[in-house]
Amino acid sequence: MLATTEGSTAMPDVLVDRADHVVTITLNRPDRLNAISGPMLMELSRVLVECDGDRDVRAIVITGSGRGFCAGLDLQDMSAGTGMGGGDVSFRIDDTPPFVLRRLDTPVLCALNGPAAGYGMDLALGCDIVVAADTASFSPPIQRGVIPESGGTWLLPRLIGWQKACEVTLLGRKLDAREIERLGLANVVVPRDDLEATVAQWAGELAGQAPLAAAAAKRTMRLGLDATFDANAHHVMAELLGLFRTKDFAEGVSAFMEKRTPDYKGR
Repeated sequence: MLATTEGSTAMPDVLVDRADHVVTITLNRPDRLNAISGPMLMELSRVLVECDGDRDVRAIVITGSGRGFCAGLDLQDMSAGTGMGGGDVSFRIDDTPPFVLRRLDTPVLCALNGPAAGYGMDLALGCDIVVAADTASFSPPIQRGVIPESGGTWLLPRLIGWQKACEVTLLGRKLDAREIERLGLANVVVPRDDLEATVAQWAGELAGQAPLAAAAAKRTMRLGLDATFDANAHHVMAELLGLFRTKDFAEGVSAFMEKRTPDYKGR
């Protein structure tokens, strides 16, 4: 079970709240636009993995406190030798949040409340669903002399095609919320004042699905990105045969026949 409880904190820079099968993870360095420090990387990964292993968690929301989502890696700490890779902070790159996100079966929703730059942009793009405020923006990192190091170069061509991915990555122009929506990098853009309610609605709908089926659907889509159609079809059939034997499948059929809302248990 996830060690945190509703309203509790895992550490000051990463807040964790849970309610109704939804865990909300908030990056909490508003004075630095939630720039990611080394300890935050490790804590965020730990919480994500723990959520994915908790059968009571059916949806995860990632957001930022204050006016920004995430300004990227903390360059001030890095230049001082106290950030990522400095001091006592050590990790493997595939254990950092954007890579961990690729392995999660639990649906993850990004509540993009404001600017996301560099690492923050990759973190947002790595989520399954993006609900953005009209104050949100993306800033690719090439104008800082670096590249999208945490999944952006893999994700963008798959999300928006080669030419558009090159335009976004190589020109490094700041993308406002309207452009993010036009490119299909957000599922929906809403007024900032409506973000919390919209995210709650979407997260509630995700958590209301049969959790084993949702995990299997996400898993087969994810693995299908690197598989042939035939290989993916066989994987889907294996997942389906297992789902047919679950109590949730029986509950889903019964609820459909009885014209009521299903009560899924994740079994």
